[in-house]
Formats: sequence, C-alpha cells, structure tokens
Amino acid sequence: METPTKSNKVHLGRKISRIREIRGIKQDHLAIELGVSQQTISKIEQSEEVDDATLEKIATALGITIEGIKNFTEEAVFNYFNNFHDSSTGDFRQHCTFNPIDKVVELYERLLASEREKIELFKKDR
Repeated sequence: METPTKSNKVHLGRKISRIREIRGIKQDHLAIELGVSQQTISKIEQSEEVDDATLEKIATALGITIEGIKNFTEEAVFNYFNNFHDSSTGDFRQHCTFNPIDKVVELYERLLASEREKIELFKKDR
C-alpha cells in the first residue's frame, strides 16, 4: 500500500522498488542494466523524486512505461490479478492445448532423424 509523504508527493523511489520486486528483479541486476552500481539503485529507490532521464532508463529496464511507474499502486496490482482470476476458470491446466511431453518426444524424434540423414550423407561421400 502506498504511503503518502508529508508533502503529499508521490514517492517514485518506493514505486520503482516495488515494481522491481514484483518483476523479480534484484537491485544488482537493474544496476547492470543501467550501467550503475547497486548502491546507486538503492539511493534512487530511497529518493522521493527521480529525474526524467533516469526514470526513462529505469522504466525501459523494468519493461514498463514512465506513466506506469508514476501511476503504480499496490491496489491496482491486486485488482488486476483478482479480475484475471475471477474471469478465468480457476483451473489453469485446462488452458494447455498440448502435452509438453509429446512435444519433447516429437523434437527428439526430429533430431534423431536429422542425425540419421547426416550419417547417410557421410556414408555416400565415402
């Protein structure tokens, strides 16, 4: 839940931190993406304001728009997932239209056939 500051400003650093955590990205990975140190990311996440150039780079690295960062709320995330769950059947196994094991076997058989063709070509060349 978003905590308002004394000046009622949006705390962009906290939003960046929360989005990063939800996306499963560690500070050091984001730092590498931006070409800065992990300590710099920590300072940005503690900052109430972030300059537009830095915000744009962070948004790109997180796969989100600047507006997405500025308008981010925990409530919106929960509402999204609740609506997604409510509109689905609840059993995600029904959404799979193929058997993954069959696909692996099919791929393996194609690889074997390809290798057999190569062997035949090598035999003909001798």
